[in-house]
Amino acid sequence: MYNRSITDRMIDAANWLLLAIVALLMVFPFLHIFSVSFSSLRDVLEKEFIMWPTNWVTDAYQTILASNNFIRSLGVSSYITIVGTVVSLLLTATMAYGLTRNVTGQRIILLLIIFTLLFNAGMIPTYLVVKEVGLMNSTWSLIIPSAISAFNLIVMRQFFLSIPNELTEAGLIDGASELRIFTSIMLPLSKPSLAAFGLFYAVGYWNKYFEGVLYLNDSSKWPIQVVLRQIVIMNEATAALGNEAMLMLENPPPPVTIQMAAILMATLPILIVYPFLQKHFAKGVMLGSVKG
Repeated sequence: MYNRSITDRMIDAANWLLLAIVALLMVFPFLHIFSVSFSSLRDVLEKEFIMWPTNWVTDAYQTILASNNFIRSLGVSSYITIVGTVVSLLLTATMAYGLTRNVTGQRIILLLIIFTLLFNAGMIPTYLVVKEVGLMNSTWSLIIPSAISAFNLIVMRQFFLSIPNELTEAGLIDGASELRIFTSIMLPLSKPSLAAFGLFYAVGYWNKYFEGVLYLNDSSKWPIQVVLRQIVIMNEATAALGNEAMLMLENPPPPVTIQMAAILMATLPILIVYPFLQKHFAKGVMLGSVKG
């Protein structure tokens, strides 16, 4: 018994050590980004890795906040994320509930949805479809093509199937319509799943980059990820001047600090939202993972 207790403690200590190492590996890059964003250009050029700013400088954030492109892209990404998440949750929940009812062609529709999990149409066919339906150069081109995730739809359908039929039968006896049952019974019971899938959708919409480059020609409609890429390109072009040439400038531009500050500001909204949804995250996914 005594030897087993020592073994258990050693295993617990090893687990805590492993988790601590993983946590540090995740925190260090974020800390480096935070430190560089508040550092002067000279400190960034002279030091390869900055753990904490030597001299706190806010020039990078002032430059970003003064940039119309970044502020505009922040608003565009916020719009796409909020509207896209609401649309995705609404379509996913309604379609998942519809596939739990005895309707004609239910199995065929479900097989087609599963088929999309295994095969993808590809970039060119998707581009042609978006172009033909008139979504080019529209923010809706970043929302509608990815409005429904097949995986999330199947998991939510399984969750609806796990709800006892007695609840829906009681609603039908009381004269409730299918819409009333869906809005008054199914949706309130699926709040954890909606919160978890809402987080998935929100992160996906917030990180939209490739679709923005592919479908949006107007730079005023670019999401924040595309603007961040432009900042990275500007940083690489400025860095080509060399460290000595940059330091000789009267007002040296801070491309690296601007890049890090932009990344931090782009990541901050998700970091703020996640703690509020964390309590629903694991529960919401597990509720629909099994039936019964």
